[in-house]
Amino acid sequence: MKNTIALFDFSKKINYKNELLAGFTVAMTMIPESLSFAILAGLSPLTGLYAAFMMGLVTAVLGGRPGMVSGGAGATIVVLIALIKTHGIEYLFATVVLAGIFQLLVGFFRLGKFVRLIPQPVMYGFLNGLAVIIFMAQVEQFKIINTDGTAGWLQGTSLYVMLGLTALTIAIVYFFPKLTKVVPASLMAIIIVFAIVFGFNIHTKTVADIAHISGHLPRFHFPEVPFSPETFQIIFPYALIMAGVGLIESLLTLSMVDEITNSKGNANKESVAQGLANITNGFFGGMGGCAMVAQTLVNLNAGSRARLSGIIASFTILIIILIGAPLIEKIPMAALVGVMMMVAISTFQWVSIRIINKMPKSDIFVGITVALITIILHNLALAVLVGVIISALVFAWDNARRIRARKYIDENGTKYYEISGPLFFGSVTAFTDKFDPAGDPEQVVIDFKDSRIVDMSAIDALDKLSKKYALLDKQLHLKHLSEDCRKMLKNAEAVIEVNIQDDPTYKVMPEK
Repeated sequence: MKNTIALFDFSKKINYKNELLAGFTVAMTMIPESLSFAILAGLSPLTGLYAAFMMGLVTAVLGGRPGMVSGGAGATIVVLIALIKTHGIEYLFATVVLAGIFQLLVGFFRLGKFVRLIPQPVMYGFLNGLAVIIFMAQVEQFKIINTDGTAGWLQGTSLYVMLGLTALTIAIVYFFPKLTKVVPASLMAIIIVFAIVFGFNIHTKTVADIAHISGHLPRFHFPEVPFSPETFQIIFPYALIMAGVGLIESLLTLSMVDEITNSKGNANKESVAQGLANITNGFFGGMGGCAMVAQTLVNLNAGSRARLSGIIASFTILIIILIGAPLIEKIPMAALVGVMMMVAISTFQWVSIRIINKMPKSDIFVGITVALITIILHNLALAVLVGVIISALVFAWDNARRIRARKYIDENGTKYYEISGPLFFGSVTAFTDKFDPAGDPEQVVIDFKDSRIVDMSAIDALDKLSKKYALLDKQLHLKHLSEDCRKMLKNAEAVIEVNIQDDPTYKVMPEK
């Protein structure tokens, strides 16, 4: 019988063993990534590890999605590299605090729900591009810093040893679950490869070759920057971009976990947690961050479905910083590279390849575009934004072509235009072209039984059409408007003139 315990999520039960082992596995995979991005930005390695600890802990406890993992992610630190180079690390901390405040506001005003507007092709492109980035980042680990400070590829025996150990790790991760799922395959792979390297005294690249990670507890301090409008002007654009990038990646990760676990997370709660975590980072010397897709997948694959694994991963990183660094620095990078390569393979949406000949061409274009922007620019927010804009334009174009008008004249000589399809900015031109004010009789009715007035462009088109008929001493009536359409016209009555038939409570243009 499995040992289960309720923790934080009172309506659910979690497997204590799975959470414990998943937490250890996540910590092992977070360390090299946090170190790499901190060094890339010209920061102390501890700045990255502090971010992994604080982001992971705060979001695990307060976040809107159990099972999700946050840390010192490259997506957020990359946008701050220019600021760090020009103004220094204290401006980084101030920016991270401000970005956290922006994210808090998104959560408080319940704007996190807008992630639902991201179409599936954009999600495919985002995840496929991210999978390629994760995989290529592991390929970079086959480089080593030469004595003259330049980076070069491993060669000879060193290369073959690391390739062999990486292949062994991948094989263990793939085949071990077929034997048992008691222990996460990724954690077992790290342990086995570590034991082989240590037992046979094999010389290979280790975590210590990236950086030394021993340190102390994070210490509170206010960012040492002038409290002035000039400072705000410097950090504001960086903070806004960081907040946007962090939330987009975090909420996309939340949606991904929702699909994997067939459950529902809280986007607004996650936005608040991300904000609080980044504010904490700014005041305690961390580089900030967001949700980490790869580590989240490692966590889920290890069996975690609750918050405990994230908490364990965070405290594991803290313990490593304080006392466990000498042991962790001996872990072969090949083991971590192999685990992350398997994560990249599982992140890639292979179903998008299988159904590509069944998808609309526009969706294929969107997916490929998002993936390419993600891979080339490493800008996840821009990739998603472009994908959403293209999808929205395609949707608008398709709906603009669907506007139809069925015309007939009744026994009283009144001409009817029965409209089908939405009336909005994209369809107003086609809508207007269907009318013949000069040739129509004195009474004209537009029937909206199968249509809706969507926006101000539609209202303006009706106003202009109504005035054309009025100039010819003809009356234009609107019929079968839905309640929301009536309300929209009522709100705009100061700037438009239209008749609504069968509605004695609302008549803007008087009957003649």
